[in-house]
Amino acid sequence: MPNIGPAELIVILLVALVVFGPRKLPELGKSLGAGLREFRRSTQNLKEDFEGSVRDTPPAPVQTIAPAPAASQAAQPAAQAAVPADAVAVPTSSDPR
Repeated sequence: MPNIGPAELIVILLVALVVFGPRKLPELGKSLGAGLREFRRSTQNLKEDFEGSVRDTPPAPVQTIAPAPAASQAAQPAAQAAVPADAVAVPTSSDPR
């Protein structure tokens, strides 16, 4: 898209002057400026709110699994250590599952 030069800007202003008239043109400029200011203010508030919520949100905790201490592995009874890995555990409590 080409840039608008001074000649094109003058043509646009002359067409606006003819269409809207000399009395209505300043009012249109004021309302356009007020609308742009309000838009800029609302987008700035939205940006600040978003950045504030991102800044205030704590990072998700990272869960790490610590290896079992060697002392607890040595303390296991020999009967539990000899159980095969594919053995089925039988619940000892009266759990209603």
